[in-house]
Amino acid sequence: MCFRTQLNKSAHEIETRFRAVFSDAGWYAPQEFNGFNFPLTPVITNEQPGQIQSFRWGLIPPWAGDEEIRRYTLNARLETLDRKPSFKAVLHQRCLIIADGFFEWQWLDDKGKKKQKYLLTLGDRELFAFAGLWSQWKNPASGQVANTYTIITTRANELMSRIHNTKQRMPVIPQNEEEWLNGRALIMANDRLVAEPL
Repeated sequence: MCFRTQLNKSAHEIETRFRAVFSDAGWYAPQEFNGFNFPLTPVITNEQPGQIQSFRWGLIPPWAGDEEIRRYTLNARLETLDRKPSFKAVLHQRCLIIADGFFEWQWLDDKGKKKQKYLLTLGDRELFAFAGLWSQWKNPASGQVANTYTIITTRANELMSRIHNTKQRMPVIPQNEEEWLNGRALIMANDRLVAEPL
């Protein structure tokens, strides 16, 4: 799974790397993100690939009656995207979630009482993006519109199997970000991950 990420680069570095501009950079600050707080993070969508927008982590499908579902849609399993009602309606709405690292905890005993924290990056902590799906949801009570997303996960590779040794999952990092946004087949760059114990 993937519930904690980091983004320590400046707005300028992000814009240069992704050849896109912040629609409003005033809200952005380098930081760590905890998915369970449903934070706003920088995202690029297939509808506006030249813009970096602020979307909230935790996908709320268009048909949802309230926000409660977002606690269960922080991640989406690649293997079942087309079968889950939360994601079926937005399969064509692809996005990139910008990061330069994410965190995972390795269980050191059977019950998880002892854990080792790891930071996962691509080499020199370079910028990358997770593959995701996005949704625009209108609150039926207030009429307020929320842009939300989920991070797609897949089966853990050899490195992540040793670290995320309970759930055996990892976030998907597309090798070609433009192809992912354009609806082409997903080729992953997950074999480039480097683990640093913290």
